[in-house]
Amino acid sequence: MNYLLIDFTNLPTSNKLYAGANGAKRAVIYQGEQYMLKFPAAPSKIRDSSHSNSCIAEYIGCHIFNSVGIRAQETILGVYRKNGTEKIVVACKDFTSPGVVLQDFASLQNSVIEPRHSCYSTELSDIMQTMEAQTALSPAFLKQHFWNLFIVDALIGNENRSNENWGFLYNAATDEITIAPVYDCGSSLYPQADETAIQDALKDQQQGLRALLLPLSRIKINQRINYFDFISSLESADCNEALKRILPRINMGEIFRLVDETPFISDLQKQFYKTMLQARKERILDFSMEKLLKCEKKRQFDER
Repeated sequence: MNYLLIDFTNLPTSNKLYAGANGAKRAVIYQGEQYMLKFPAAPSKIRDSSHSNSCIAEYIGCHIFNSVGIRAQETILGVYRKNGTEKIVVACKDFTSPGVVLQDFASLQNSVIEPRHSCYSTELSDIMQTMEAQTALSPAFLKQHFWNLFIVDALIGNENRSNENWGFLYNAATDEITIAPVYDCGSSLYPQADETAIQDALKDQQQGLRALLLPLSRIKINQRINYFDFISSLESADCNEALKRILPRINMGEIFRLVDETPFISDLQKQFYKTMLQARKERILDFSMEKLLKCEKKRQFDER
């Protein structure tokens, strides 16, 4: 695939401001439409910010969501040049419009949660309580969306799906709320892994175990949930149903093509992404599905 290099450096800007802690953000106009330009987040362990791959993760993560039929924001990779340096950035098309604003789940939680709880609480029980108590959307529909996100986040290793990182579009003219496209996937796909960490992971015969253990979800049951432990426990019927909905939609051939066609990343990075995505699918999702089907078959047999 020949990818046209897009330089976002001198695009016109607007006065719209974007919140969020995962890298700097700027409102720009590209081809007559508004985009949020996201810059790479500062790395936590390495000095060279070019090694922080949050923009690549945003791009690939959103495309993976779209590939399984969950609408995500439109993302475009490009470069931004300043003071002789060049950064890889991602432009995220603004999915709001005049009279239609983004409201995150924290806002919904703040409207119904008991005062002693924070709207930023990611305790699973608090989230479920909010979904049952709110009246903007069908609780069953909202739960289905939440667990669909959870399954894909398990695949891509998203460690930061907080209450601020998913939400709704509110139409002031109609007073209606709809599910917003998925956004903020920059904390997936091990964005802080530099070349040395990638090489070590690919050489490590226990990389499958690594895929099971890290990263953890932002959702908590007293402590942050381990994706493998939670999904494979089969304790949540809603999560089990989401697994059955989403897993058949995951086309690894399509995802591998997406990774191979992603610009700016090396062959080593492509190998790493494909290896870890395959490992997470097989060892978390496929394993859990096989266990679930066995349990359902046994239950059906026992009920005869």
